[in-house]
Amino acid sequence: MADVNKVVLAYSGGLDTSVILKWLQDTYNCEVVTFTADLGQGEEVEPARAKAQAMGVKEIYIDDLREEFVRDFVFPMFRANTVYEGEYLLGTSIARPLIAKRLIEIANETGADAISHGATGKGNDQVRFELGAYALKPGVKVIAPWREWDLLSREKLMDYAEKHGIPIERHGKKKSPYSMDANLLHISYEGGVLEDTWTEHEEDMWRWSVSPENAPDQATYLELTYRNGDIVAIDGVEKSPATVLAELNQIGGANGIGRLDIVENRYVGMKSRGCYETPGGTIMLRAHRAIESITLDREVAHLKDELMPKYASLIYTGYWWSPERAMLQQMIDASQVNVNGVVRLKLYKGNITIVGRKSDDSLFDANIATFEEDGGAYNQADAAGFIKLNALRMRIAANKGRSLL
Repeated sequence: MADVNKVVLAYSGGLDTSVILKWLQDTYNCEVVTFTADLGQGEEVEPARAKAQAMGVKEIYIDDLREEFVRDFVFPMFRANTVYEGEYLLGTSIARPLIAKRLIEIANETGADAISHGATGKGNDQVRFELGAYALKPGVKVIAPWREWDLLSREKLMDYAEKHGIPIERHGKKKSPYSMDANLLHISYEGGVLEDTWTEHEEDMWRWSVSPENAPDQATYLELTYRNGDIVAIDGVEKSPATVLAELNQIGGANGIGRLDIVENRYVGMKSRGCYETPGGTIMLRAHRAIESITLDREVAHLKDELMPKYASLIYTGYWWSPERAMLQQMIDASQVNVNGVVRLKLYKGNITIVGRKSDDSLFDANIATFEEDGGAYNQADAAGFIKLNALRMRIAANKGRSLL
């Protein structure tokens, strides 16, 4: 076992990380620094301070990272219209590089030589945390208790907590049957009845959204203002990145928007069913595509679409801090210089309809696109030569007997 003098623990104050804190102190005989991140998960993070203090922790970090999360991670991701495997908006994945960054920053500030996390050996998060940590601090030691200890059930964790005087309640309010992860972009649900892929998810599982059936009978109209590919205002009122996302979550959730039930291919090799609630992100994705439709050159837009699956895969598999992701981000951001304007949306019972878009940087020319008299703006006869040149190779092949009929 490696010598560790001080370790920074990603700490929530819940059962798992409370047990990990004590286990680190006993197993490695080291000083533990706790780091609790507020990413907009909707739960109080300050109680983690008292819990850490009760366990003898002297250096406690509780950081509000909501603005940084949305500004530097969520918004850059949505500039690329990022979707993994055609559906997943990467709500969990995009939070991990920020947590890894802050773990390393705290390790540098406190002189710690190791970091630790509560991700299990079955999941993707262990990969995301550790790839980020090694990219930012190559020599850092990583302690992943779930890959070392034998406390592989909730009951064993509870027994360990009771034995070591860790203040965790065995009884109390009913515990959710799901493994959940929440931040300002989404909530994910796994486990419970979701482990049977044929069983429908339970309606009372959802936290942020009403069902489309129970959404209002009257549509909600919304105007989003874009500057360089990012939303800067809602209905004409400028807002910070985190406020934009929080308000879109409320508006979208109230209209039954943003629910997903999917089976994804995990990086570690297994398939996993998860339900995801991403109302604000779903609106952002549709609206961003709408503003790009009038401001982006066709070939630039198509190239972005070709690059997006690779970009999504890099985020999903933990390569945010890689040179290839940075290179792609530079290309994506360069494409957003003229992605400015306003998108008008209609939200109704789980559906999003784009009903308007305008921009001073629009490439849409009504004089050319019109079905009415265009005053000579477009010569329709030009299309004949274009078509014949593009058909030339197929005509030659057919004349040589290579027709596909």
